[in-house]
Amino acid sequence: MPRAYVFTRHGGPEAATFLDVPRPAPGAGQLLIAVRATGVNPADWKRREGLRGPGEPEPRFPVVFGREAAGVVEEVGPDVTGFAVGDEVLGYPVDGSYAEYAVLPAAAAARKPAAVSWTDAATLPVAAGTAYDGIRQLSLPRGATLLVNGVGGGVGTAAAQIARHEGLTVIGTASEGKKDFVESLGAVHVASGPGVADRVRAAAPDGVDAVYDLVGGEPLREVAPLLTDRSRLISGADRKLVAELGGSTVIRPRNTEVLEAVAALVAEGVLDPYVTRVFPFAEADRALAAVEEGHSRGKTVIEFAG
Repeated sequence: MPRAYVFTRHGGPEAATFLDVPRPAPGAGQLLIAVRATGVNPADWKRREGLRGPGEPEPRFPVVFGREAAGVVEEVGPDVTGFAVGDEVLGYPVDGSYAEYAVLPAAAAARKPAAVSWTDAATLPVAAGTAYDGIRQLSLPRGATLLVNGVGGGVGTAAAQIARHEGLTVIGTASEGKKDFVESLGAVHVASGPGVADRVRAAAPDGVDAVYDLVGGEPLREVAPLLTDRSRLISGADRKLVAELGGSTVIRPRNTEVLEAVAALVAEGVLDPYVTRVFPFAEADRALAAVEEGHSRGKTVIEFAG
């Protein structure tokens, strides 16, 4: 039977284990893929601890970790057009992706360009997709100034690059240790921590036109007053607080069009997902622990033998 890394109850790392699971079958409008790589995200361990999105039902255990994957199509379900067995694809899994096989909705999958590696492709649905959707949502004109609050992680790294490609000036908050990395993205580094709003004002004396928050909590609360127009405040990290502050969450279409767009940016050399750590599937527990520790730079990926 195929192997998967799952959590069997809500809790800490002790709630997770490797299990043999039945090979899934694609339903109508779905693809079954042999997974070649899957991205690791903070949402993975937060979900294990019991975090659920609005309206998301209580999970049925065991739950397979993972929300993004790249792999080879093994089976095509009924009513699917545009995909065939053997296609190399990326997308959002129906029931997790830390597994040898995963099911993707065809409407939330895209072909992987030959120029894009498996490990890069596996990071695009969540990190690059969220970054792309947020930049589109803000719809800033060329020359505008964007503050990315928490620029050093996977979403922030992609958001900075996409924004720079669209002619925006980017200011990014991150720890002092990430200063060189942030500047390598073409962004102006501002040290995170108490007093960050004053440091942003010093770095952008003419003000900022929008804030893309990826931290939430007190850091979000501190930078929100930088904007008089709170419609230009979005967060991918704190749905409740951003609403209280007059902003909104990032709207995620999660469709083929977005995946094709971010994959094309990687293939063209515009976007580097900055995959900094790659673990074999047998060490999925270590990969998740590395992300759960925080302070990550770029993306962590789990790779499967092809």
